[in-house]
Amino acid sequence: MSSTRRALIATGTGRYADPWHPFEETSDRVARILEEGGFDAVIAPVDEGLQRLAGVDLLVVNAGDPWRDGGSVGAPAESIVGLDAALDRGIGILALHAALASLRDYAAWASATGGVWLPGVSMHPPISDAEFAWADHPLAGDEPLVAFDERYAFLQAIGASHVVATHEHDDVIHPVVWTREHLGGETVSRVAVDLLGHDARSYDSPSHRALIARLAGWATGR
Repeated sequence: MSSTRRALIATGTGRYADPWHPFEETSDRVARILEEGGFDAVIAPVDEGLQRLAGVDLLVVNAGDPWRDGGSVGAPAESIVGLDAALDRGIGILALHAALASLRDYAAWASATGGVWLPGVSMHPPISDAEFAWADHPLAGDEPLVAFDERYAFLQAIGASHVVATHEHDDVIHPVVWTREHLGGETVSRVAVDLLGHDARSYDSPSHRALIARLAGWATGR
């Protein structure tokens, strides 16, 4: 029996796309990072992908806000059931960049990831070369975490998380990477959140790519 881990990248298309994030490009970069780490990675649209989680070890969400135009058509019931079932059995999750503004029709998502982007409150300064500070966490790297990226700030935290990396804005320390364990049923899901990854330039950073590999390994128990 193969020990290859399976990853599904739910990517921003349709109502999960936006004018600012090249999700097709960044999801392809994430797939390559995961494949280098021993995953069998496939990319699918969000609602479709969440119906295909049986046997998947790692769900990666790289998608935008379906409510950004002021409304929502709602997620298919089969997709909601798919995510809930995956959380109940204990799937690994990696939420990237805009993912905390995504999956708004999925009631379990915010409590699983531990945070929400609040329109009109959450923000980021202009994109730039940035260095992020490691916290005291086993997944912190030995090398500086640097990337050309946006620095998300003032998100709403939900529950307790273990911070991996931070940045400072307006004299406030903001978490930018964290891990947490979510009890959806009788089994814990390991959830990693990485708010970096605006575009391909973020994935040009060796330290960011190495961090993603560690987060994916942790989320799947490796």
